[in-house]
Amino acid sequence: MSDNRSEKDKNQWNSTFTFLMAMIGAAVGLGNIWRFSYVLYSNGGGAFFIPYFVAIFIMGIPFLILEYGLGATFKDSLSNILKKIRPQLEVIGWITAFLVFLVLTYYVVIMGWDLIYLILSLFKGWGSNPDNFFMTNIVVGSNNLNGITSFVIPTLLATLFMWAVIWFISHKALDKGISKVVNILIPLLFILMAIIVAYSLTLPGMFNGISALLNPNWNLLLDINVWLAAFGQIIFSLSMGQAIAVTYASYLPKNSRLVDNVLIVVASNSGFEIFTAFGVFSILGFMSFTSGMSINEIATSGTGLLFVVFPEIFNVMGDMAYIIGPIFFLCVLFAGITSALAFLEPMTLTLSRKFRLPRVRAVTMLCIFGALLSIIYTTTSGNYLLTIADAFINQFGIILAVILQSLIFGWSYGVDKLLPVLNEYSTIKVGRKWELVIKFILPVFLAIMWIIGIVDLFKTQSMLDIIIQLIIALLFIVVPLVLTILPSREDI
Repeated sequence: MSDNRSEKDKNQWNSTFTFLMAMIGAAVGLGNIWRFSYVLYSNGGGAFFIPYFVAIFIMGIPFLILEYGLGATFKDSLSNILKKIRPQLEVIGWITAFLVFLVLTYYVVIMGWDLIYLILSLFKGWGSNPDNFFMTNIVVGSNNLNGITSFVIPTLLATLFMWAVIWFISHKALDKGISKVVNILIPLLFILMAIIVAYSLTLPGMFNGISALLNPNWNLLLDINVWLAAFGQIIFSLSMGQAIAVTYASYLPKNSRLVDNVLIVVASNSGFEIFTAFGVFSILGFMSFTSGMSINEIATSGTGLLFVVFPEIFNVMGDMAYIIGPIFFLCVLFAGITSALAFLEPMTLTLSRKFRLPRVRAVTMLCIFGALLSIIYTTTSGNYLLTIADAFINQFGIILAVILQSLIFGWSYGVDKLLPVLNEYSTIKVGRKWELVIKFILPVFLAIMWIIGIVDLFKTQSMLDIIIQLIIALLFIVVPLVLTILPSREDI
């Protein structure tokens, strides 16, 4: 009897709380810490909250409701769901899951950098010039492929170690692996970030940072790029259309309050990134106060903020930096691990279901393949390749996947079929307005975003950049095509 129960439970969350922690962990990633504060600052400050919340309500919440509804209704992988709607659509599910897996292959490298900096933060091992240290010891190389055969050994070792951590957690049954980890790491992440923000609000100059962050530029509300930035932030922050929510929702027990859970996840994600932005800009205000530089000169996005600006700040913070520094890099690591687990899960479920593979075998195969792909980003040309891959996969691949899903489920499948399962246990109900958003508003906004994004992407590209992007495109089309064509073992 107990054996039957464990067999059933290993493919189901052991509680709604665990599902919420997993979904919040999937949403709260590196981008919430390094990206949102700069997006807010550079797109109108306080005025940016208007397009930000509009994007949440007309895109983020409706699409996540769709994904939760699909996962809870079909209890299957995205590719199998699409196959049941129309066999020819199966490949789109594979492309979506594989795109997210490709993101994971360079995401793990950044987690490796963070692991190195977590250790360095114990003794400020980046020295007096963090910018020079980062460029000569961590990423090295330049904007070409000359260094494709030489490795940055610390980055290589840290990346392989992070793959081992992901394998160790993911290869276990759901209730023994991912469930246990997210239940510990997500509450810890929120507590540690609260400590950082609380401390940052005591720093001299913090008010200047927050004022710079929130100072509204109402004129920018007329700029379409600001609205596109808001919609882009929500897509990537909530991991929309990446098969993650469909996969995680497929592990839910039958009586789940789906719509309520969506609102909790969205509120937690937005609350975390807004709260973190206050901490980031309080600390940048302190840096401005001590260095005499303007906020505009210091504020940046991406890896430069994490691995250059923050170490510079810790260098002038005094002894307190030996506490705040490790806590900060630990927060980044926790956010990275929970997101990485989510990035791996769609391919794990899809492979397991189609080819009747035990979870341990599917995860082991994926982690070995992923680690081999990651190695290319640990060369001295790695940062150059990472930048190209990240921009191309996000701007071209993932937004296109979201557009296709909203069209398929809105028009070919008919989202009204999901209403019974969505509304059965939920306190908040959805209906006709939600259907209209999925069928009309979402595809239009996303198509505009996709077209503008592609134009921007190719505007400043060199021939080498375009060739690399074509190779990536070939990879995320050919591999899913092969996996689609291979005969299924589901019914054997």
